[in-house]
Order: sequence, then structure tokens, then C-alpha cells
Amino acid sequence: MTAPSPFSPITVGPLTLRNRFIKSATNEGMAKRGVVTKGLARFHERMAEGGVGMTTVAYCSTSLDGRTFIDQVTLDDASLPDLKALTDGVHKHGAAASAQITHAGCFTFLPKTVLKASRPLSSSGGFNKVGVMSNRWLKKKMDRAEMDAMADEFVAGARLAREAGFDAVELHMGHGYLLSQFISRFYNKRRDAYGGSIERRMKFPSEVLGRVLDAVGKEMAVLVKFSMTDGKAGGNTIEDGIAIARAIEAEGAHMAVLSNGMNVESITAMFGSSFPKSNRSRPANPIIALGMWLQSLSEPKNVVFRENYLRELALRIRGAVAMPLAYLGGIQSLDGAELAMADGFDAIAMGRMLIHDPSIINQFRDGAARNSGCTACNLCVTMMYTPGGTACVLTGGGDAELNKIPAGAAA
Repeated sequence: MTAPSPFSPITVGPLTLRNRFIKSATNEGMAKRGVVTKGLARFHERMAEGGVGMTTVAYCSTSLDGRTFIDQVTLDDASLPDLKALTDGVHKHGAAASAQITHAGCFTFLPKTVLKASRPLSSSGGFNKVGVMSNRWLKKKMDRAEMDAMADEFVAGARLAREAGFDAVELHMGHGYLLSQFISRFYNKRRDAYGGSIERRMKFPSEVLGRVLDAVGKEMAVLVKFSMTDGKAGGNTIEDGIAIARAIEAEGAHMAVLSNGMNVESITAMFGSSFPKSNRSRPANPIIALGMWLQSLSEPKNVVFRENYLRELALRIRGAVAMPLAYLGGIQSLDGAELAMADGFDAIAMGRMLIHDPSIINQFRDGAARNSGCTACNLCVTMMYTPGGTACVLTGGGDAELNKIPAGAAA
């Protein structure tokens, strides 16, 4: 069969997108002190104006305690007017908006004056290796009551996202956040019904997915982002990734976004290339700076970027499930997007290329370009810690002044 064009519409659950290009979730760092700003709204409006079918607002936390950093969105009543202003801007240009719903678990760098819990929640208790960077040495194993309360948080977040005008939600089950702390061998050491085999490790994340689908799945697309592997020896393998995909499919998710790797253990596996020392910014926050330095010590050196670098892993998932899948991983050209479609993927999720030039999809469509100018230098990743937030150093930084104004404030 002929592969569909990446510019053709696609139906994802109850939602129809105008094309198959999705701006993937990339921590923008533009919700300063947790406020949804005009800078963040403009960032996503530019993605819509530039031609994507849907743009994903990264890291919308289920609660104040669920944030990794201070400068992240919380899905609560205080954020509702500003989130509505953001989605209105996206819709004005004919695109859809997705809220990535997340809880940090033990992967949090919130100051002790901000984090309400004395010990951050996780799948297992004991020593918290992430907390070494923030003097938070212990984490708490979630009990059944806390798991029920957490599932309620995800449902409430999804409902608030719907009220704010989002067309979709994306549950983050990868990269080392709370739900992936249940899934990953690195974090889940439980000996009850929620630990051991991958089927048991998926049990709580599947419960959360099922409850969100029940709550909003008739009105919104419900996507899941997960790591196909943990990207490092001792963690989840591609066989685990296949089992994860099958569990997500069985629960009824409308689409899965295929990522890879973990923030702490294997960030190079996530981005497909090394973070050269020359391309590392030094955040003003000393805790974050220390964490980045410690992380650099264990990363593979001189990993060279190649387009579609997650193709081989993603094809293993494609061969194992029939559900819609979004390919994510280093597409830098129209040829790369068309290859993903020919491989049988249903949509294409992209980050760095769209940060470099939000208008590239329209350029592809109009025949004005076939290749992106993004060099995959990864400096946009560390730009999230700057006042302007995530931006490409080649094409211009974000506007720090816009990150001081709530999105819903009068012009």
C-alpha cells in the first residue's frame, strides 16, 4: 500500500488533525515561577502558524508538588485563564493543542521551601539518587491510597486541560518521571503486584491511563509518551518496550509517542547525540548546574547524530502493535518524514527542528525547502534555564520580557 502523505489529515481518537506533524513536548522554561506567560503562548502559536497539525505544551504538572522545576505549568484553577489564552492562539491558526500531563515523582529539584512532601513520592522508597543534587536523600514508596490519589490528580489535570481548550492530553510515561518510575527497572524495586515483571510494572500506569480515558477520552485525544528502552545496561530493553506498547494498546490509548532513554541515566539515548562541553550552558541555579556536571561524567562521549536515529527501535514497536504510533527521533528533512510514513508510522513528532524554525512545515508543504537548518547541537535543551527559555541559538533566543507577563493579561 502507498504510504499516506505526512500532509494528509489523521484522526486520533475523537480528534482530527489537519496533518501528521506534531510538535513534541520540549521543556520550554517559559512558565516562570509557574505562570503561563505570553512567551509560552507565543512559542506555541508560532508552531501553529508555521504549519504543525498539533503542538504539545510540555510538562503540565498534576500538582505543585509534581513539578521538576519551579518554572513549569501546573494544571490548576490559577492557570486556567492563561492556558485558555494559549490554546486560543493555537486554534487561531488551525492547529490543535495537547497538554503533556506529568508528575515528577522523585525526579524533582524543587526547593524544600516549595515541596510540601518531606520525601518525594516514587514507585519504591529508600535512597533517592536524584535527590543527591538537592539534598533530598530519601524517597517514599507510594502506598495504595497514594496511588489512588495520584490517579485522581491525573484525571483532574485532564479535565482542567479540556476546560482550558486543549484538544488532547499526553500522559508522560517516559524519561524518568513518576509513571516511568513504576515502569523502569532502574526505579521499581517493589515486590508486590506493582513490581517484578514488566506486566506488573505497567499495572499502575495502565490504571492511570484507563481512568483518564474514562474521564475525557470521548472528548479529547489521549496519547501516551513512553521510552522504548531505558538506554542503558540494567534498564528496560526493547522487549520491555514492546510489552509497554501492548499494555498501552490494550488499555485503549488513541496514540503512542515513541521516545527513548532517561533524563538521568541516559540522556544521550534520548537525543541521539552527545552534549559537547562547548554546548553546555551553565545555569544560574547551582543545584541544576551540579546535576548537569554529574550527568556529563556518565554520558557516552562523541555520539554522532544521524537522522531518524530511533528508527530501528521504533520499527520493533511498529511490528508488535496495530495502534497509531507517532515516530519521534531526529527527523531533519522532508525525506526523513516520508521515510517514517513509509515505515508505517501514523504521525511524526519533532522538537529541535521546529525550535530552529517553526515555519519549516509550511516550507515543506509549499516546496520552499526539503531540509532543516537545525544542526542537532542540543544547545536549545540547556536554553530552557535562561530567562528567555528554550530557543535555537542559531535563529534567535526567546523574549525574556514576554516571560514576565501572564498569557491572559491585556495587551
